[in-house]
Amino acid sequence: MATSKLDSKINIMVVGGGGREHALCWKIAQSQFAGTIYCAPGNGGTEEDSRITNVDLQVTDFARLSDFALENRVDMVVIGPDNPLADGIVDFMEERGLTVFGPKKEAAKLEWSKAHSKQFMLQHKIPTARFSVAEDFEAAQKFVKENDWARVIKADGLALGKGVFVCNSESEALDALSAIFKEGRFGEAGSTVVIEEKLIGEELSLLLLIDGKTVMPLSACQDHKRRFDGDKGPNTGGMGAYSPVRLFETHKHAIEDQVIKPIEQALKNGTLDFKGMLFAGILVGVPATVNGEESDSNTDLVPFVLEFNARFGDPETQALMPRLKSDILPLLWACAKGSLASEEIEWFDRAAVCVVLSAENYPQSSSKGKEIVVGELPAGSYLFHAGTQFNDGKLLTNGGRVLALTALGETIEKARENAYRAIKEVKFADMACRSDIALREVSQCLST
Repeated sequence: MATSKLDSKINIMVVGGGGREHALCWKIAQSQFAGTIYCAPGNGGTEEDSRITNVDLQVTDFARLSDFALENRVDMVVIGPDNPLADGIVDFMEERGLTVFGPKKEAAKLEWSKAHSKQFMLQHKIPTARFSVAEDFEAAQKFVKENDWARVIKADGLALGKGVFVCNSESEALDALSAIFKEGRFGEAGSTVVIEEKLIGEELSLLLLIDGKTVMPLSACQDHKRRFDGDKGPNTGGMGAYSPVRLFETHKHAIEDQVIKPIEQALKNGTLDFKGMLFAGILVGVPATVNGEESDSNTDLVPFVLEFNARFGDPETQALMPRLKSDILPLLWACAKGSLASEEIEWFDRAAVCVVLSAENYPQSSSKGKEIVVGELPAGSYLFHAGTQFNDGKLLTNGGRVLALTALGETIEKARENAYRAIKEVKFADMACRSDIALREVSQCLST
C-alpha cells in the first residue's frame, strides 16, 4: 500500500515484548483499519488475545523479522524498544522495502547518546541543566570534585532506564562514577558519562508524534521512576504513570514555546530528520542557570528537558492508550508516510492511573515461573502484560516488571481508587507495587 492516507485494512507487526507493546497491540486491535496483527516476540498478554498473533522472533534479529514481514505481507512495522532503534532496525527494514514507524539510527541518537542529546538542546536553545561530558574515570572524578553542582551522573548510552544516578553528595556522585567506569555496570553504554546539575522541580513526560515535518503532542503523563513510595530507592524502568497532568496545563505555553517550537524549527531547517515518537522528559523548576548561563530570574519556572527518548514511553503508553479516543493506526501510518498534518487526535475526557506490579526485588532481580492469578477486573480497568509467559496453560511471571494495571476514572482521584481496587484481583508470589502512584496529583487537586 503506497497511499499516504490510510483508507483500507493493513497488516501490522509490533516489534517488542513488554507492556508498551501489549498496550500498542491492544489499541491497534480496536482500529477499523486493523488487518492481521503480529507481535514479535510478544508476551502472555498478547498471546491470550485472539486478535494478536505472537511471533517467536527476537527484536535483535533484523533479517528474520524483515523476512517474516515480507512473507506475511505486513504493511507497517511498529518498533517498540530502544535497543533495535539504536542498532538501526528502521534503516535495515526500509532498505528491504518495508514501511516502518520509528526513527532511523541517526535520529534515534537523541536517545542512545545523552551527550549528543544535550548538544542538540544547546544548539536549539531548549532549556536543559548545565552539564559536562567525560570519557574516563579520572576526568569525571576531577570534574565532580571541582564543581559542587555536579550531582547527576548519566551513562551516555542505553541502560534500560537504570543508567541515571541522582546524587545528594559528592561521595554519592563518586560512587556512581565508580559503578559506571570501574565496575563496568553498563558496559559500552558507560564508556562516556554526562555529568549534570541537579535540578529541583516536578517532572512530566510529553510524547510527540513526528512525521519529519509536523509535531503532534499526545496528552501529558507523569511517570514514577523510583522503586519505592515517596520517590525513594533506585531508578527503575518506571513503576507507574498517570494522565492528564495539571503541571502540563499550568505551563503549557512555556513548554510549547521552549520545547515544541524549537523541535519544529529543527525539522524545518533540516538539523533534525525524525519520524516516529519523540519522548521528552521534562522537569519544571526554578533555574540557577539555563544552558550554562546565569538565569536573570529565580522565580519564573522553566521547562527543562532532562532527556529525549526515540520511542513510546513505558509505562506512559499503558496509561495513555485507554484514554486515546482516536483510531491509532491512521496516526502511526501518517507518521511513517509524512502526512501527519492531515490528521487530528482526540482524547476521552477521563483520567488514567497506571500502577506497575513488579517482582519484590526489582530492579535488582526479576521473577520467573510464578503463577499469576487474575480475578474479575472492574469495568474501566485494563491489565497490560510485560514480564509474562504461558506454560502448560498457566500464566507465569517472566521479568522484573510483570504487569501494568491501568484504570480510568472521571477524575485522577477516582482513577487512582479504581486502580488500587482492581489490583486486589491480581496475585502472584512476591508481587510488589508502589502505593502512592498519582497521590501527589490527587493531593494538589483536592487542595484547589
